[in-house]
Amino acid sequence: RPNILALKPYSSARDEFSGNEGIFLDANENPYGTLNRYPDPHQKALKTKLSEVKNVPFNQIFIGNGSDEVIDLIYRIFCEPGKDSAIVCPPTYGMYEVSANINHIQLHEIPLTSDFQLDIEKILQTAETDSSVKLIFVCSPNNPTGNRLDNLEKLLENFNGIVVADEAYVDFCPEYSLKSKINKYSHLIVMQTFSKAWALAGVRVGMAFAGEKIISLLDKTKPPYNVSIINQQVALEALSRVDEFEKRRDTILQQRAYLAEELSKLEIVKKIYPSDA
Repeated sequence: RPNILALKPYSSARDEFSGNEGIFLDANENPYGTLNRYPDPHQKALKTKLSEVKNVPFNQIFIGNGSDEVIDLIYRIFCEPGKDSAIVCPPTYGMYEVSANINHIQLHEIPLTSDFQLDIEKILQTAETDSSVKLIFVCSPNNPTGNRLDNLEKLLENFNGIVVADEAYVDFCPEYSLKSKINKYSHLIVMQTFSKAWALAGVRVGMAFAGEKIISLLDKTKPPYNVSIINQQVALEALSRVDEFEKRRDTILQQRAYLAEELSKLEIVKKIYPSDA
């Protein structure tokens, strides 16, 4: 949107000064207490560690107050209310629709195929015939079906709008993440989260990986202090214990396989759909 491109970001007190000095009154903070300072608006420590763990450059990372904030910002940045539209592929994560309605963005719903995959041809046909289509949300592994989506690179190569790959569950199949493709495809945004495999849904920390231009748009559109000190510290602590995270994830994967095996023994169960989540 032109107004977003022209937007001058809010200059917060922590953009200009930082520290723990007792006399530090540029932002009218109370000098006493343990949580009296505004958080780092750029989450530098968290991004530095996240860059190391996720193998994504620091300046290609955005941290949000949960992935839901990232979804909302994407609509606000790339879609003109009452004018532009987006594509979703149900059954899928419900917040794409909720956020679109809040931002007055029309949605084209193109259902998944019978094997829960993208209908690429219909998606591309819709985008070609409707110039108002600015972006598409794809959830892989998909919520609620659990399977990863194939042919995402075909979509990226043929769809000119923003492609948002929501990888909330990709920690259960990290080899299929698209985060290594963000420099190949300048219109790709990859979302991930601490809410699922990292077991930090109560902390509300989501992330987006993309090219520097898109990250700069997200940075200047977000509220200045969108991720609290506590949330940043908890996420940072989790990233310092990757071995514990991997053990818990592996346990869940073992339990998933066990559940599928036991369900297959029941006469009333006709089919068990494979899951990548």
